[in-house]
Amino acid sequence: MTYSSSLAMGRQRFTQRGQNAISFRATETRLGPVSNTVALIILICLLGLVYLTQVTKTNAYGYRINSLKQQATSLQQEHDQLEVTSARLQALDRVKDSAVAKNLASVSPSATVQN
Repeated sequence: MTYSSSLAMGRQRFTQRGQNAISFRATETRLGPVSNTVALIILICLLGLVYLTQVTKTNAYGYRINSLKQQATSLQQEHDQLEVTSARLQALDRVKDSAVAKNLASVSPSATVQN
């Protein structure tokens, strides 16, 4: 045995100050069947919660949209009624100021009817 090989053997057996005496092996860790089942149940529960939050948000927006549509319908009906009233009130003035109405002869009562 040479001097260098005896030094190399000494390094393998004994540790010097500042060196680790533990050797690490790469081990593969796996989940067991129970851990897999628990993890799948947790994932399914989380997906269910996400789904429920999205559905409730959609329903809340649906109620708001429905109330806004009802309000728009009532405002449209009120607008239509106001247009009819406006046309009716403007019609009397238009008829009174029209050329046909000015050419009509006025009739005054000639006599009264008695019973």
